Amino acid sequence: MNAPASIVPGVTVTIAPGVRRITASNPGMMTGPGTNTYLIGDAELALIDPGPELDAHRDALLAVVGDRLHWILCTHTHRDHSPLARALKQATGAEVLGHGVTPTDGRQDEAFKPDRVLCDGEVVDCAGARLRVVHTPGHASNHFCYLLEGSGLLFTGDHVMQGSTVVISPPDGDMQAYLDSLERLLELPVSAFAPGHGHLITTPAEEVHRLIAHRLKREAKIHAVLAEQGPATLDVLVRHAYDDVPERIHPVAMRSLHAHLLRLERNGLAASAAGIWRAR
Repeated sequence: MNAPASIVPGVTVTIAPGVRRITASNPGMMTGPGTNTYLIGDAELALIDPGPELDAHRDALLAVVGDRLHWILCTHTHRDHSPLARALKQATGAEVLGHGVTPTDGRQDEAFKPDRVLCDGEVVDCAGARLRVVHTPGHASNHFCYLLEGSGLLFTGDHVMQGSTVVISPPDGDMQAYLDSLERLLELPVSAFAPGHGHLITTPAEEVHRLIAHRLKREAKIHAVLAEQGPATLDVLVRHAYDDVPERIHPVAMRSLHAHLLRLERNGLAASAAGIWRAR
């Protein structure tokens, strides 16, 4: 498997035998260098995560797939991952697969309607490329990863991102579900992660352990801050619990803070009333 030194939007990069990556030109704080779209196969192609509705990305993908695209799989329905499925389906007739949209939180691609709803554990046969569906709720309740059987390559969408931690945004995002889904990855025969944003991750088990340790360390800090500063609102707590990140990131960090607090509340370590949190 290959890990090129840089990611350039619109450029096709081979990352493994029969697997190519094309990145959309939507870089940003939440998307890193942009959303990765993956193409699998040769004579008949499967595509994972079509990406946002950008004409340049649509044109780049269509220039590569021609009339060979037969399957479009989405990891989840956030607006930087699934919306381009509609234009690609219209242009190619490919079948769209994934999960229906979860209850709206203002961040969903509400127009997404898969031709086929996938279930955890099923295998999608794409002209010999077998993609096993792995339900990984946490970042989004309808999130799937896809394991390319025989290669050990797991397409992780936003469940695992390279170079950044994933934002968990309640009510659809759930920190306990996210941690459980990370643990589940350790049971799979995975040799590398192909994330929705960033480079290939070639030490998957180490990355999972790092992410779990990071989340639990952050949660311990949140609990300590809550005991010191509470009763307090989220905007007060975030300044202390995330004092190690730039203040401009605090509005986003507040979402994950909320997810951690809900997990602490579930475990009997925090309580809330009218938006005020206190330690228990």
